[in-house]
Amino acid sequence: MNARKQDLIVVGDVMADVSVASETLARGGDVHGEVRIQPGGGGANAAVWAAHAGANVVLFGCVGDDLIGRTLFLALQERGVNPSLAIRADARTGVMLVVREGGERSMVADRGANARLSAEDLPHRLGARAVLVSGYLLYDPRSESAAVAALARAEAEFVAIDVSSWPLLEAYGIERFHASARGANFLLANGREAEVLTGRPPVEAARALALRYQWVFVKLGAEGAVLATNDRVFTASAPHIDEVDTTGAGDAFDGVLLAELVEGADAESALRAACEAGAKAASRPETWPQDARRR
Repeated sequence: MNARKQDLIVVGDVMADVSVASETLARGGDVHGEVRIQPGGGGANAAVWAAHAGANVVLFGCVGDDLIGRTLFLALQERGVNPSLAIRADARTGVMLVVREGGERSMVADRGANARLSAEDLPHRLGARAVLVSGYLLYDPRSESAAVAALARAEAEFVAIDVSSWPLLEAYGIERFHASARGANFLLANGREAEVLTGRPPVEAARALALRYQWVFVKLGAEGAVLATNDRVFTASAPHIDEVDTTGAGDAFDGVLLAELVEGADAESALRAACEAGAKAASRPETWPQDARRR
């Protein structure tokens, strides 16, 4: 990593997304459908959207010593991200399979090398304006040390953790999550995750969580998002779109939100920009922005 201070450091998953869409799936038979293979992973997605918004971004993650890992490394570089990826020769690069049958969506995740990221793969000091850590790392005992270390070693104004998954959060434990995330002053969650954390509806949940975290952002999809601090609550609406695929929309929100904040935007303006990015991501089948770095 460069000696000079970065705008944003992201610690999270790097994966290939395989999307299969068909009106019907014939068990034991053949059907026609649409199959897409594209870069993904929550950490990679957020990093690319942040770079697209103009931030200088370093991504820490882990891939296998394989074609997919090498391809993702080059793709991240092409999108303006500085990838610092540990390589595990005895592990596969992670893959997410998304199957859409009619109006139903099912997902199968093989985290692969992502689960092998460790505290030893991170520098002893993470100096940046902002640091973002994925909750997926925290919930896997094999990569938990990396998430905890990243939060503890962060030297940043904004130290953010994204809850990432309410089922995994429930299995991990609410108080255990708060204890592990004690190095964070910035919480990102969707509405369901905020409800699981507090037992309250999203806006009330945001207020309650602001007693623990300096900044709380609750993502509500088509309804926009909520920002809560210890003395205020602000809501932003999302642009109306024709929804195509919400995969990665929350990651786009995270990346642009933090990019705007480190560029000096006020929290309300950053929240609106993040909602716009999430909507843009959901209006397209691709998880990364279509055009190159914006600034």
